[in-house]
Order: sequence, then structure tokens, then C-alpha cells
Amino acid sequence: MKFVLICHDDEPLTNEGMARWLASFSELAGIVIISENSSRITKRIKMEVKRSGILGFVDVLMFRLYYKLFMAKRDVKYNLEAINELRLKYPEIPIDTKIHQTQSPNSDDTIAFLQSIPHDFAIARCKSILKEDVFIQAEIGTFVMHPGICPEYRNAHGCFWAMVNEDYDNIGMTLLKVDKGIDTGPIYGYFKNDFDLLQETHNTIQAKVVFDNLDAIKDKFIEIYQGLAVPLGVEGRHSGTWGQPWLSKYILWKNSYVKGPSK
Repeated sequence: MKFVLICHDDEPLTNEGMARWLASFSELAGIVIISENSSRITKRIKMEVKRSGILGFVDVLMFRLYYKLFMAKRDVKYNLEAINELRLKYPEIPIDTKIHQTQSPNSDDTIAFLQSIPHDFAIARCKSILKEDVFIQAEIGTFVMHPGICPEYRNAHGCFWAMVNEDYDNIGMTLLKVDKGIDTGPIYGYFKNDFDLLQETHNTIQAKVVFDNLDAIKDKFIEIYQGLAVPLGVEGRHSGTWGQPWLSKYILWKNSYVKGPSK
């Protein structure tokens, strides 16, 4: 199997840790590393304002401040421990792996790079919605490890929104194939794990549902590659799109959360 990994430059757990994992059981044909410029961040802010409104966006900013003051250190600790474990478990990224630096995964130079490398799968670990010219380049398909159970928690921060909605059974990761919609493609599996909602942040939880399940995810990709995997049906289930975390929703949930988490 040949893979391409699409990821951000400031996320070593993915651009190194996941890359090492992929190279351990497949040929890691290439890595697309995204270094976003200010225009991409501005565009994302405008989209969030459109989705949440001005008051909602203020709520988002307040959560960002709260997170920085009271939660971020826990994520730093988890990320350091997790990347060290991955470095011990998996070999270094092969020196012949092709690397492409870009400001956008949808740029013409990225498309040209993907076209130049034969690959069966692409894994998109990025914040941008991919253009069709990007996600069709993989022979079998481009896949995402979406932080949230789809179709109930599509788009952003599904684990956070399931948590504050007290929908604990839907805290997990969805492995799905990218199509033209927002997390609407064929679903090939759900992956969950144990969590501690009071001690672990939403970011740590959504990382753990991926990195604690790497062996099972590997098996699923092999199954897909062999043509044995069948997409899961989602008929009759509610479908919802979500955005950035709100402080008001988090505080309301935390104040009411008095029992241990469902597992």
C-alpha cells in the first residue's frame, strides 16, 4: 500500500508520529506539510462568524482564552508523552519520502505534487475542506480520521460537542472517505476509547481516539485495500454540523457534570 499524508507543520503528533506509523506498514510515498498564511486564518474566522454570529464568535474567543489559561498545559504534556511513545514504537520516516511544503492543500502546486506520486490512499489531517481536484488523486481515496461520530457530529470538534451535549456514546473518531460534502462520505469505521472528561481536555480526547487505535485503523486500511471493507449504513440517523467550542456551553456542561464519564 502507498500512502500520502496531508498535515500541518505545527502538529508533530501527526507530521512525525502518524508518518512513522504509516511507514511501519506501508510505503509512505509523500507528505504534504501545510504552513498556513494569515489569509487562510482570516478566511476561517469569517466562516466561523457566519456560522455562529457575532455573539457566538465572542463565545469562541472566550473559550480560546479559557483554554490557554486552564487547559493547554495538559495537552502539551499529553502530546510530548504521545510523540515520545510513537518514536520508540515506530522507525524514523524513510529518507526517500517526498516532502511538499505549501500554504494550502488546495493549491495548484499541491495538486501537481499529488499527481506526480502514485498512491493508493491519502490521509487528510488538515483544517481545510479539500477540493475535488485534490481528494481524487489517490487511487482508492482520500480518508479523514474525523474527531467525532458522523453523521451526528460533522465538521469541527465533534468530541467537544458530543461531550457538552452529554452524548457520551458519540465521543469517538469516524474513519471516512472524502467526498464533495463536509464529512458526508462513506464511513468505514468508528473508533473509541476510555476517557476522563474532567482530567482530559477535548483536544486530548480527540487525539487519543485516533492514536490509541492505530492498530485497528491499520487493519481497516488493509481491509479497504483488499476490497473487503463495506461502508456502514447511516440511514435514519440525525446529521449535524458543528463549529468551534463555546465557553458558555463548556461551563454549563462542567457545572452539571457530577458523575463519572460513560465509557
